[in-house]
Amino acid sequence: MAHHNFDRFAAGPLWHNGPTPGGIYNFPGRQVEDSGRFQERSKQPITTGTSVIAFKYDNGVEKGVAIAADMLGSYGSLARFRDCRRLCKVNNQIIVGAGGDYADFQYVQSMIEQKTIDDECLDDGFSMKPRAIYTWLTNILYNRRSKMDPFWNNFIVAGMQDGEPYLGSIDKLGTAYEDNIIGTGLGMQLGVPLIREAIERKPLMSKAEAQQLLVHTMEVLFYRDARSFPKYQLGFITPDGVTISDPLYLDNQKWGFALYKK
Repeated sequence: MAHHNFDRFAAGPLWHNGPTPGGIYNFPGRQVEDSGRFQERSKQPITTGTSVIAFKYDNGVEKGVAIAADMLGSYGSLARFRDCRRLCKVNNQIIVGAGGDYADFQYVQSMIEQKTIDDECLDDGFSMKPRAIYTWLTNILYNRRSKMDPFWNNFIVAGMQDGEPYLGSIDKLGTAYEDNIIGTGLGMQLGVPLIREAIERKPLMSKAEAQQLLVHTMEVLFYRDARSFPKYQLGFITPDGVTISDPLYLDNQKWGFALYKK
Protein backbone atom coordinates (compact mmCIF):
# COMPACT_ATOMS: atom_id res chain seq x y z
CA MET A 1 0.00 0.00 0.00
CA ALA A 2 1.42 3.32 -0.99
CA HIS A 3 1.79 5.99 1.65
CA HIS A 4 1.45 9.69 0.75
CA ASN A 5 3.19 12.49 2.62
CA PHE A 6 -0.06 13.99 3.92
CA ASP A 7 -0.53 15.42 7.40
CA ARG A 8 -4.23 15.70 8.17
CA PHE A 9 -3.48 17.83 11.24
CA ALA A 10 -1.54 20.49 9.31
CA ALA A 11 -3.26 23.82 8.65
CA GLY A 12 -4.32 24.48 5.12
CA PRO A 13 -3.50 27.62 3.17
CA LEU A 14 -4.90 30.87 4.58
CA TRP A 15 -6.71 31.71 1.36
CA HIS A 16 -6.18 29.55 -1.69
CA ASN A 17 -5.11 31.75 -4.59
CA GLY A 18 -5.68 34.76 -2.31
CA PRO A 19 -3.36 37.51 -1.16
CA THR A 20 -0.58 37.08 1.32
CA PRO A 21 -1.31 38.25 4.89
CA GLY A 22 -1.40 42.02 4.84
CA GLY A 23 -1.84 42.19 1.09
CA ILE A 24 -4.75 43.55 -0.94
CA TYR A 25 -6.96 41.30 -3.04
CA ASN A 26 -8.11 42.62 -6.40
CA PHE A 27 -11.70 41.50 -6.78
CA PRO A 28 -12.82 40.63 -10.32
CA GLY A 29 -14.46 43.42 -12.20
CA ARG A 30 -12.91 46.25 -10.21
CA GLN A 31 -12.04 49.22 -12.38
CA VAL A 32 -9.91 51.06 -9.82
CA GLU A 33 -7.05 49.50 -7.96
CA ASP A 34 -6.78 50.38 -4.26
CA SER A 35 -3.67 52.43 -3.57
CA GLY A 36 -3.77 51.83 0.18
CA ARG A 37 -3.87 55.59 0.84
CA PHE A 38 -7.27 56.78 1.98
CA GLN A 39 -8.32 60.36 2.65
CA GLU A 40 -11.44 61.75 4.25
CA ARG A 41 -13.00 65.20 4.16
CA SER A 42 -15.53 66.78 6.50
CA LYS A 43 -18.26 67.78 4.09
CA GLN A 44 -20.54 69.40 6.65
CA PRO A 45 -20.66 70.15 10.39
CA ILE A 46 -22.41 67.53 12.54
CA THR A 47 -22.79 68.71 16.15
CA THR A 48 -22.83 72.49 16.14
CA GLY A 49 -22.95 75.46 18.46
CA THR A 50 -24.61 78.71 17.55
CA SER A 51 -23.82 82.33 18.37
CA VAL A 52 -20.82 83.79 20.16
CA ILE A 53 -21.05 87.52 20.89
CA ALA A 54 -18.28 89.84 22.11
CA PHE A 55 -17.57 93.56 22.40
CA LYS A 56 -15.13 96.02 23.92
CA TYR A 57 -16.05 98.38 26.74
CA ASP A 58 -14.19 101.32 28.27
CA ASN A 59 -15.36 104.12 30.57
CA GLY A 60 -11.95 105.54 31.42
CA VAL A 61 -11.73 103.57 34.67
CA GLU A 62 -12.78 100.06 33.66
CA LYS A 63 -11.94 98.57 30.30
CA GLY A 64 -11.84 95.16 28.74
CA VAL A 65 -13.70 92.72 26.51
CA ALA A 66 -16.97 90.94 27.32
CA ILE A 67 -17.82 87.68 25.55
CA ALA A 68 -20.66 85.17 25.84
CA ALA A 69 -21.80 81.88 24.31
CA ASP A 70 -24.59 79.47 25.08
CA MET A 71 -23.89 75.81 25.87
CA LEU A 72 -26.06 73.87 23.43
CA GLY A 73 -24.68 71.35 20.98
CA SER A 74 -27.28 70.81 18.26
CA TYR A 75 -27.32 67.51 16.38
CA GLY A 76 -29.03 68.84 13.29
CA SER A 77 -32.29 70.23 14.65
CA LEU A 78 -32.12 68.09 17.80
CA ALA A 79 -31.05 69.90 20.99
CA ARG A 80 -28.84 66.94 21.88
CA PHE A 81 -26.00 68.13 24.13
CA ARG A 82 -26.67 70.64 26.92
CA ASP A 83 -23.18 71.26 28.35
CA CYS A 84 -20.94 72.24 25.42
CA ARG A 85 -18.56 74.91 26.70
CA ARG A 86 -17.43 77.04 23.78
CA LEU A 87 -15.31 79.62 25.63
CA CYS A 88 -11.68 78.58 26.03
CA LYS A 89 -9.19 80.35 28.30
CA VAL A 90 -5.80 80.43 26.58
CA ASN A 91 -3.84 82.37 29.21
CA ASN A 92 -4.34 85.32 31.57
CA GLN A 93 -5.05 87.70 28.70
CA ILE A 94 -6.88 85.68 26.02
CA ILE A 95 -10.24 83.92 25.60
CA VAL A 96 -11.15 82.10 22.38
CA GLY A 97 -14.82 81.47 21.57
CA ALA A 98 -16.08 79.28 18.76
CA GLY A 99 -19.28 78.69 16.83
CA GLY A 100 -19.85 75.88 14.36
CA ASP A 101 -18.78 72.25 14.56
CA TYR A 102 -18.02 71.28 18.15
CA ALA A 103 -15.65 68.42 17.29
CA ASP A 104 -13.52 70.73 15.16
CA PHE A 105 -13.48 73.24 18.02
CA GLN A 106 -12.25 70.53 20.41
CA TYR A 107 -9.49 69.61 17.97
CA VAL A 108 -8.36 73.23 17.57
CA GLN A 109 -8.62 73.70 21.34
CA SER A 110 -6.18 70.82 21.86
CA MET A 111 -3.80 72.48 19.39
CA ILE A 112 -4.05 75.76 21.30
CA GLU A 113 -3.40 74.00 24.61
CA GLN A 114 -0.32 72.27 23.18
CA LYS A 115 0.94 75.59 21.82
CA THR A 116 0.44 77.14 25.26
CA ILE A 117 2.42 74.30 26.86
CA ASP A 118 5.24 74.74 24.34
CA ASP A 119 5.23 78.47 25.05
CA GLU A 120 5.44 77.89 28.81
CA CYS A 121 8.27 75.36 28.37
CA LEU A 122 10.43 78.12 26.87
CA ASP A 123 10.30 79.82 30.29
CA ASP A 124 11.45 83.14 28.84
CA GLY A 125 9.00 85.32 30.75
CA PHE A 126 6.80 85.97 27.71
CA SER A 127 3.36 84.64 26.84
CA MET A 128 1.26 84.76 23.70
CA LYS A 129 -0.72 87.89 23.03
CA PRO A 130 -4.16 88.04 21.42
CA ARG A 131 -2.90 89.23 18.04
CA ALA A 132 -0.41 86.32 17.94
CA ILE A 133 -3.20 83.75 18.48
CA TYR A 134 -5.37 85.62 15.97
CA THR A 135 -2.66 85.45 13.28
CA TRP A 136 -1.83 81.83 14.11
CA LEU A 137 -5.48 80.74 13.85
CA THR A 138 -5.86 82.67 10.59
CA ASN A 139 -2.96 80.73 9.07
CA ILE A 140 -4.28 77.39 10.33
CA LEU A 141 -7.82 77.90 9.04
CA TYR A 142 -6.64 79.24 5.69
CA ASN A 143 -4.25 76.29 5.33
CA ARG A 144 -7.02 73.76 5.99
CA ARG A 145 -9.34 75.60 3.61
CA SER A 146 -6.64 75.44 0.92
CA LYS A 147 -6.51 71.65 1.38
CA MET A 148 -10.30 71.51 0.84
CA ASP A 149 -10.69 70.16 4.40
CA PRO A 150 -11.71 73.20 6.47
CA PHE A 151 -12.44 73.43 10.15
CA TRP A 152 -16.16 74.22 10.20
CA ASN A 153 -15.87 76.99 12.77
CA ASN A 154 -15.99 80.72 13.33
CA PHE A 155 -13.53 81.80 16.02
CA ILE A 156 -13.50 84.96 18.12
CA VAL A 157 -10.25 85.97 19.81
CA ALA A 158 -10.79 88.34 22.73
CA GLY A 159 -8.05 89.69 24.97
CA MET A 160 -5.87 92.52 26.20
CA GLN A 161 -3.15 93.58 23.76
CA ASP A 162 -0.52 95.74 25.50
CA GLY A 163 -3.07 96.99 28.01
CA GLU A 164 -5.80 97.72 25.43
CA PRO A 165 -8.90 95.63 24.59
CA TYR A 166 -8.51 93.46 21.49
CA LEU A 167 -11.12 91.62 19.42
CA GLY A 168 -10.70 89.62 16.22
CA SER A 169 -12.67 87.07 14.19
CA ILE A 170 -11.65 84.23 11.84
CA ASP A 171 -14.03 82.06 9.82
CA LYS A 172 -13.59 78.63 8.22
CA LEU A 173 -12.21 80.16 5.01
CA GLY A 174 -9.45 81.99 6.86
CA THR A 175 -11.16 85.35 6.39
CA ALA A 176 -10.16 87.51 9.35
CA TYR A 177 -10.94 90.98 10.64
CA GLU A 178 -10.77 93.06 13.82
CA ASP A 179 -13.61 95.16 15.21
CA ASN A 180 -15.10 96.58 18.42
CA ILE A 181 -18.20 94.31 18.25
CA ILE A 182 -18.16 90.81 16.76
CA GLY A 183 -20.72 88.02 16.56
CA THR A 184 -20.98 84.61 14.96
CA GLY A 185 -24.04 82.81 13.65
CA LEU A 186 -27.35 84.55 14.18
CA GLY A 187 -25.62 86.74 16.76
CA MET A 188 -24.06 88.65 13.88
CA GLN A 189 -27.50 89.60 12.56
CA LEU A 190 -29.36 90.13 15.85
CA GLY A 191 -26.81 90.60 18.63
CA VAL A 192 -24.38 93.02 17.00
CA PRO A 193 -27.06 95.65 16.11
CA LEU A 194 -28.42 95.52 19.68
CA ILE A 195 -24.98 96.09 21.19
CA ARG A 196 -24.06 98.77 18.65
CA GLU A 197 -27.24 100.70 19.46
CA ALA A 198 -26.61 100.43 23.21
CA ILE A 199 -23.01 101.64 22.88
CA GLU A 200 -24.11 104.56 20.71
CA ARG A 201 -26.49 105.61 23.49
CA LYS A 202 -23.87 105.10 26.22
CA PRO A 203 -20.29 104.99 24.86
CA LEU A 204 -18.65 104.98 28.31
CA MET A 205 -19.74 101.64 29.71
CA SER A 206 -18.65 99.97 32.96
CA LYS A 207 -18.09 96.24 33.41
CA ALA A 208 -21.41 95.85 35.23
CA GLU A 209 -23.26 97.64 32.43
CA ALA A 210 -21.44 95.52 29.83
CA GLN A 211 -22.52 92.38 31.67
CA GLN A 212 -26.12 93.56 31.80
CA LEU A 213 -26.08 94.30 28.06
CA LEU A 214 -24.55 90.91 27.30
CA VAL A 215 -27.20 89.06 29.34
CA HIS A 216 -29.95 91.00 27.54
CA THR A 217 -28.40 90.10 24.17
CA MET A 218 -28.25 86.41 25.10
CA GLU A 219 -31.90 86.57 26.12
CA VAL A 220 -32.92 88.04 22.74
CA LEU A 221 -30.86 85.42 20.91
CA PHE A 222 -32.54 82.65 22.89
CA TYR A 223 -35.98 83.95 21.94
CA ARG A 224 -35.11 84.33 18.25
CA ASP A 225 -32.60 81.56 17.50
CA ALA A 226 -34.04 78.03 17.28
CA ARG A 227 -30.54 76.59 17.92
CA SER A 228 -29.94 78.62 21.08
CA PHE A 229 -30.36 77.60 24.72
CA PRO A 230 -31.05 79.40 28.04
CA LYS A 231 -27.83 78.01 29.58
CA TYR A 232 -24.77 80.12 28.79
CA GLN A 233 -21.38 81.41 29.96
CA LEU A 234 -19.97 84.91 30.26
CA GLY A 235 -16.29 85.76 29.95
CA PHE A 236 -14.42 88.96 30.78
CA ILE A 237 -10.87 89.96 29.91
CA THR A 238 -9.50 92.91 31.88
CA PRO A 239 -6.01 94.18 32.75
CA ASP A 240 -6.34 92.07 35.93
CA GLY A 241 -6.83 88.81 34.03
CA VAL A 242 -9.42 86.46 32.57
CA THR A 243 -12.63 85.18 34.16
CA ILE A 244 -15.16 82.74 32.70
CA SER A 245 -18.35 82.26 34.67
CA ASP A 246 -19.95 79.01 35.70
CA PRO A 247 -23.04 78.09 33.66
CA LEU A 248 -25.79 80.70 34.00
CA TYR A 249 -29.48 80.46 33.19
CA LEU A 250 -31.98 82.88 31.68
CA ASP A 251 -34.65 83.18 34.33
CA ASN A 252 -38.09 84.79 34.16
CA GLN A 253 -38.57 84.02 30.49
CA LYS A 254 -41.45 85.92 28.89
CA TRP A 255 -43.15 84.21 25.96
CA GLY A 256 -46.31 86.30 25.83
CA PHE A 257 -45.24 87.94 22.56
CA ALA A 258 -45.30 84.52 20.88
CA LEU A 259 -49.03 83.99 21.43
CA TYR A 260 -51.19 84.38 18.34
CA LYS A 261 -53.64 87.19 18.84
CA LYS A 262 -56.40 88.23 16.43
